[in-house]
Amino acid sequence: WYYWALFFLLVFAFTYFYAYVVWQQQNIPENLQKQGAFIPGYRPGEPTSRYLLTILNRITLAGALFLGIVAILPYFAKVGGNQLLSAAALLIVVGVVLDTVRQLEAQMVMRNYSGFLS
Repeated sequence: WYYWALFFLLVFAFTYFYAYVVWQQQNIPENLQKQGAFIPGYRPGEPTSRYLLTILNRITLAGALFLGIVAILPYFAKVGGNQLLSAAALLIVVGVVLDTVRQLEAQMVMRNYSGFLS
């Protein structure tokens, strides 16, 4: 179980690392200030940067937990004896299911609008 715990922690840590690398490259607070945009209740500059970093931490926490669980889940979910379900296959299945749900919702919305307009 040490391997799984270490694997989970590494995935968790690298998710935060990647999020911060992307955050630094995009330089969102400075871009907002250049465009004249602002977040209500926060002054442009450092307060906006701190607020957005707090939001990034919250979102990354949920994402890191999810990725860590998805990374170690195949080791616990054995399919057909000793055959393991890979993490990539699990991500593909989840992605397809979510896309199918979105398409069904879009179809339902389109049908409601067409009935409303006709």
